[in-house]
Amino acid sequence: MRDPDLEKPVRKTRKRFICGACHVQCSLLVEMDQDNRPIKTYGDKNNHAYYGFSCVKGREFANNHLLPVRLKKSQKRVNGGYTDIGWETAANEIASRVEEIVEQYGPDSVALFVGTFGYVNLTAHSFSLAWLESIRSKMLFTSVTIDQPGKGIALASHGAWLAGPPRVNEWDGLMLVGTNPLISMNGGLGANPARNLHEAKKRGLKLVVIDPRLSESARKADIHLQCKPGADTQILASITRHIIVNELYDKEFVEDNTEGFSELREAVMPFTPDLVAEYAGVDAQAIVAAAELYGQCKKGHVSVGTGPNMSGFGNSTEYLSLVISSLLGHWRRAGEEKHNNGVFINPMPPIAAASGPLPISGFGKKMRVRGLEESPSGLPTAALTDEILLEGDGQIRALFVLGGNPMMSFPDQFKTFDAMKKLDLLVCFDPIMSKTAKLADYVIAPTMPLELVGNTAANELMGNFGAGWGFENTYAQVTDPVFEVPESWDLVEEWEFFKAMAKAANKPLKVKSFALFLDPPRADEEKITVEPGDDIDALTAWDITLKSSPVPHRDVRADKDAYAGKEMRPEPMIVQAPADDWPQRLQIGAREMMDEIADAFSAMQNHDPSQEEEYPMRVISRRMLASHNSNWRDNETLWQKNRCNRAYMNPADLEDLGISHGDVVQISSARAAITTVAAESPDVRRGCISISHSFGDNPDEADNPRESGGNTSRLSFSDRDFDQKTGIPRMSNIPVAVRLAT
Repeated sequence: MRDPDLEKPVRKTRKRFICGACHVQCSLLVEMDQDNRPIKTYGDKNNHAYYGFSCVKGREFANNHLLPVRLKKSQKRVNGGYTDIGWETAANEIASRVEEIVEQYGPDSVALFVGTFGYVNLTAHSFSLAWLESIRSKMLFTSVTIDQPGKGIALASHGAWLAGPPRVNEWDGLMLVGTNPLISMNGGLGANPARNLHEAKKRGLKLVVIDPRLSESARKADIHLQCKPGADTQILASITRHIIVNELYDKEFVEDNTEGFSELREAVMPFTPDLVAEYAGVDAQAIVAAAELYGQCKKGHVSVGTGPNMSGFGNSTEYLSLVISSLLGHWRRAGEEKHNNGVFINPMPPIAAASGPLPISGFGKKMRVRGLEESPSGLPTAALTDEILLEGDGQIRALFVLGGNPMMSFPDQFKTFDAMKKLDLLVCFDPIMSKTAKLADYVIAPTMPLELVGNTAANELMGNFGAGWGFENTYAQVTDPVFEVPESWDLVEEWEFFKAMAKAANKPLKVKSFALFLDPPRADEEKITVEPGDDIDALTAWDITLKSSPVPHRDVRADKDAYAGKEMRPEPMIVQAPADDWPQRLQIGAREMMDEIADAFSAMQNHDPSQEEEYPMRVISRRMLASHNSNWRDNETLWQKNRCNRAYMNPADLEDLGISHGDVVQISSARAAITTVAAESPDVRRGCISISHSFGDNPDEADNPRESGGNTSRLSFSDRDFDQKTGIPRMSNIPVAVRLAT
C-alpha cells in the first residue's frame, strides 16, 4: 500500500520510515537522491504522536545506513581472519555445527542472548525464541537482567493494576529516580519527552528528581534531591514513611485494593528523614518537602531508571515506586476512560482491579553458579560468562547474539572476553564488526530499518513496562522499505536466518505471538507452526509475530492513513468495576521486598566511611544523546566533536586531585582500571564520576582514551556484590580511585 501524500511531485523524493535507533520508534522522513539513496532524515512534523520529534541519532540515520564500515556480506572466521560467506551457506554450516554440539553436550549447551535491539526487532525476537525451543534449549538470556531487572521483580511482587495508570497528559506529579528521559527518550514521558514535559509543566505538574547529577531532566525539577549514588531505596522508604505518617495516602483505595499496609508501615518507619539525609547526603527538609509535594498529587507516576537498578537494592527501589503509586491511588478507576485499547498488542482487560502477585523464585532454570535461578526478569545474564567458563555437565558451548554487544555491556569485561574466546561457536548478528563480532566465528550481516517492512509494535509492547513508555492512545504506523538493497550485497533479515537454520535441521518452528505477550497461556496455546518447507515473506513473518492482535497486521497495512501514523481505535474503553468477590489485591507489603528494605536499612546503619579510603569516589552511569548503549559509535558525524567517553567530575574534585579538564586519567576499582579523559562538570555531585557505559575497546586492544575511552564494565565483578534474585552485580555506584594516567 502506497502513501498517496508521498506521490505528489513536490514530495516524490521523501518517504516515511520508522526510526530504529532506540525503542521509541520515532516517525521520520527520509530524503532520497535521484539514485534512491538516503541522504537526509528528520522528524515528521505532521505526525500527531511525535509532533516532528527526532534526536541526533535519528537525524543521522541516512548516514548510518551507508557507513563505510557497514557489512554488506556475512563473515566467517578463517585462519584468524574473516572471509565473505553467503548467508544461506552460513545458515547451513551453523545449523550443522549446532546439531553436533547438541548431540555431544545436550541442548542447554547452546544459548541465545537477546540484547536491547533484539526487543526492537520483534520478528527476529519471536523466530529466535522459536528456534531455541526447536533445539530444546532453555538457555535464553536477555539484556533485562543487566539493565533494569528490578522492574520484573517489583511487578511480580506487587501485582499489576489491570486498568493501568493515568496518561501522561493527566499527571499533576512525576518523580524521576535515576532516570533522565530528556536524553534516554524513554521510561518517563512517552514520545517527544521534551514537549510532553514542557506542556505538563505549563499545566502545573510538580516534578521531583532523585539523581546524583543535575541532569537535563533535573534542571526542570521543582525539587532535586542530589543524593549520593545507591541511596534510592532509603530515600523512597523515607518518602513512603512521610506519606503514611502524615496520612497523605488514599485511605479508601488502600483499604479496598491493597494488602500488607501494616507490614509496609513497620518496614519504613526506621527511615526517618534525618537518618536518611545523613546517609544520602541531602537535606532532611528536602526529603520531607519532596514527600509532601508529591504526596499531594492526585494523578502521577514514579519512574526508575537504569542507574538505580545497577547500584544495589534495585528490586526494592522499583518496588517502592509501585507502592507509592498504590498508596496514593495513582491508578485508573472504574468509570474513567482508557484510551490505549491496543493495535498490535492485546492490552490487559479494563478492570479497576489487581491481577495479584506472582512468585519471584522457585521456578524455571537453575544456574550452576552462585545459587542463581530464573526470575520474572529472566535468566541471570551476569551468570552467562561463568556458565561458559565452568567446565563439566551443563557448560555452554555455543552462543548466538541477537541485537546486543556483550563485550561492551556485560559486567566484568575481562571474564566476558575469556568466555567469548572459549566458546566452540559464537554467532553474532551485527551490521558492523562490533567488539563482540570481532571474536565471533560467524557474523551475519542483517538488513537495517530503511530496508525493512516497519511498524510500531515494539514501542506499543514497551508500554507494558509502565507509564511513560509506549503510546498514550491506540496509535500505529506502518511503513514499506524505502531503500532497495543492491544486488551485490547479501543481507538477510534475522528472522529469516533462524528459519533457514531450522529448515537445514529439518525442524519446525512453533512461534509465539507477541500480540499475546500479556497472556502467556494463550500465547503458548496459539503457537503458529512454520514447517521447514514453508516459504514465507516478511509480511507473513509479521502476521505470525502479531497473530491475534486487536487489529490484524494486514488490516493496519491496508489503511492508507496508517502510513503517516494513525489512531486506529479512537473510541476509549470505559474502565469497569471488578466483581464483588474479586480475590486479588495489590501487595504493598510483600515479605521478600520488606526483607530487602530491611537490608537497605542495615546497609545505611552499618555504613563505615573509613572503608572508602582506598576507593573514595563512585562511578555512576549516564546516557549520552549521540548513542544508545554501544550503538552509533561508528558514525563520524555524531562523534567528531565528542569522540571519547569522558569522565565528568565536579570542579572541586578535580582541583583536590590535581587534575585539569582534558587530562587523561586512570580510574581504578578493586577489579581493574580504565583510562579516559577527565571533564569538568558542576552538575555532578562531589565524590562521583559520571561516565557512560558500553564504551571502550576489547582487552586485547591498546587503550585509546581520547578516541574510545574506557569500558566501565571492567570495573565491576560479575560474582561479587550481586543481587541474589536477578544476578545483577554492581555496575554503577562502583567504588573507585582516580589519578592522572602515566
